[in-house]
Amino acid sequence: MTEQMLEKGENGVGEELSKVRENVLEKKERVMESYEVDSDDVKVRVDVVVKDHIPAYKVIVPEIDVATMALLDDIKEKLIGAVELSATEIFDPKIMNELKKELREDAEVLLGEELPQLDSDTKKHFVLNLIQDLLGLGKIDFLLDDDQIEEIVINSSKEPVRIYHKKYGWLETNIIIESEAQISNYANIIARRIGREITTLNPLLDAHLMTKDRANAILGPIATKGNTITIRKFARDPWTAPDFIKNKTANSEVLALIWLCIQYEMNMLISGGTGSGKTSFLNVCMPFIPPNHRIISIEDTRELQLPRFLYWCPLTTRPPNPEGKGEVTMLDLVINSLRMRPDRIIMGEIRKQREAEVLFEAMHTGHSVYSTLHADTCAQTITRLVNPPINIPESMLDAVHLNVVMFRDRKTGIRRIFEVGEFIEDIHPETKRVSFNPSILYRWNPKTDEIVQTAQENIRLYEKIGTHTGLAPDEIRGEIELKKKILEWLVKHNVRRIEEIGKIMNRYYVDTDTVIKFVNEDKNPKKLLE
Repeated sequence: MTEQMLEKGENGVGEELSKVRENVLEKKERVMESYEVDSDDVKVRVDVVVKDHIPAYKVIVPEIDVATMALLDDIKEKLIGAVELSATEIFDPKIMNELKKELREDAEVLLGEELPQLDSDTKKHFVLNLIQDLLGLGKIDFLLDDDQIEEIVINSSKEPVRIYHKKYGWLETNIIIESEAQISNYANIIARRIGREITTLNPLLDAHLMTKDRANAILGPIATKGNTITIRKFARDPWTAPDFIKNKTANSEVLALIWLCIQYEMNMLISGGTGSGKTSFLNVCMPFIPPNHRIISIEDTRELQLPRFLYWCPLTTRPPNPEGKGEVTMLDLVINSLRMRPDRIIMGEIRKQREAEVLFEAMHTGHSVYSTLHADTCAQTITRLVNPPINIPESMLDAVHLNVVMFRDRKTGIRRIFEVGEFIEDIHPETKRVSFNPSILYRWNPKTDEIVQTAQENIRLYEKIGTHTGLAPDEIRGEIELKKKILEWLVKHNVRRIEEIGKIMNRYYVDTDTVIKFVNEDKNPKKLLE
């Protein structure tokens, strides 16, 4: 090899060394898993590889040389010239989908004229590249289309994009954003599509994409490495109760109890750490609401994905414009929601005292309320509620009927219901001061990976349900057993899609006897959907 290098001269040595280096790198890279992602009807291959003992994520797309890139840029300019889009149309997903279809057809014609020898697969990839650059977030769209990804993080243009993979955890990708200006442009695209803006004066953005995924952006110099975008992805096929039973996040007994509480309009708080599955669990529980009840949800950014059959009005906050006008706060929406005749109020997350006070007042005035809170145990939930910054009077806690605490094991990635409890009033004999302590009804056992009952009997909870419904404890136990049986029946027959669950629940509320008959005779639930 040395003689060959000397014959080729200095440039030849460089070329040979590059080839040797590439061969060594290829040998070091081992593919752990390959799968396809459907991106706008184009199949894109993804490889999860191990390189130097570190897992990485690679999107495999056809390479584009400089000349072809210049040609694609020319085509892009022609396509931009043909597009006329008003500000209101940018917000309409249907119009955007129609525009995408038109652009795809025009791009195929132009590519056919410029590169007639192009094979079909490469042509599809080039068209997809043009559509992503014109209407999307470039190669980030590949990551948005991968159902195995939970989080997408752009830290700066100096670093590769990173993702959180459901199976492999945090992985570095082979996608690098070309400049800080491009990241800033992506942040502006996200902001404009929900009627907001992100600027040097207003460098923080909380928003949602047209795919309903949650996005957060921070511009430099606040983000000192460079402009940053974080996208939290939500399941395109939402989780349902049978899914949670199958993957052991919950069990049928706990979900049956929660179903009973929701049916009879009890108030519930869902606690847990970041990424523990609070919002996912709230979504799973919402189909238990009777379909004729009016639901108002209040969030900073849209995270809830309630099924279509529910009578739901989602509300989101709005930050002020650059002149400091037009702000709509969580408190404004909570107060306003009480004038909308709601049967159920869902609040994304309790953060501030005034919001919490209004929400707890809503509980006391007969509204059924569900909300989330950052806390790791039932005891910590009480501590957070009665201390700053939330700091509500402790006497208000008697309005909370059930507290579900979610847990995520960061090592294994599993999510579980950690505790299910209620807040028990305790009056100090000497001072007569009222305080609340948690009573744990169910707790997750990490050794057996099971959620086990810790209290002999849910007497206090049964009393509260009985006060609202007139049901005796034996009748409550019977209802829980029936609901448990229904849930296990759905799991057995693999009925799990959100719309299917919705139809079954709807049928349960309007024709309970038929559903019970199907369960007792173990008939296929899908016959109820016909």
